[in-house]
Amino acid sequence: MPHPDPNASLAGRTILGIFAHPDDESLACGGTLARAVDAGATTVLLCATRGERGSISDAALVPDGDLGRVRTNELRQAAAVLGISDLAVYDHPDGDLRWADAAELHDEIIAAIDRWHPDAVVTFDEDGLYWHLDHVGIHERTMAAVQSLGTAAPPLYLVTLPNGAMRELVEAARAKGADASLWGIAPDAFGFAAAPPTFVVDVRPWIGRKLEALKCHRTQMGRDNPLAWIDEQEARRWLGSEQFRRAPLESAGEPILEHLGEPVAQ
Repeated sequence: MPHPDPNASLAGRTILGIFAHPDDESLACGGTLARAVDAGATTVLLCATRGERGSISDAALVPDGDLGRVRTNELRQAAAVLGISDLAVYDHPDGDLRWADAAELHDEIIAAIDRWHPDAVVTFDEDGLYWHLDHVGIHERTMAAVQSLGTAAPPLYLVTLPNGAMRELVEAARAKGADASLWGIAPDAFGFAAAPPTFVVDVRPWIGRKLEALKCHRTQMGRDNPLAWIDEQEARRWLGSEQFRRAPLESAGEPILEHLGEPVAQ
């Protein structure tokens, strides 16, 4: 693994993120995307659904009932905060990504790689952050699509959340009086049984943008979400490292994100 370089330039490089729903990008690796942009990279985001089956923190945010439309707009706002250059939002069915339209989504991922010629692709690891089946499906589709390109494929990076970090966030918010909940998901599901990362990216200087991007997803960030209660110092503590491993594929592409990261002892 190359030595990390805090001043590494990614000028001329393109990074393609592939995720399932609006807000996945910000929670999973928003800090790394912002850091890569500041290092000169062009970042592109592919979102497979409009998130139409998500939660609604305040019905007034969705007056016409079209949550997918509102979440797509929220994603555009978050992408602007992170500095994402191009955004492609598809209309695959939220909640059925692992089974529906598999061949079509495979072809769309191949087409995206052909269009943007990324030097690196980022998606969920096999745990899907917290075993969300849509996330697992995106991992499977992306792995299969990139693998089908053989040695011509760009490096594929798999992101996970630090085990225990979301539990700490919930407890911090509850200590401030919040009835904190992570969309009804058990906090310990985040990072549970995830594959160990091989490197982590320090995003503490970019944590303000990560939080701002997350808060753009207002329909998902209600008053009881712990992310609405923590300050930047707390966010740096629990969200300030984003962890990755490179997928074990045949890609001959040179390392990209490793230049931003610190290796993890195995």
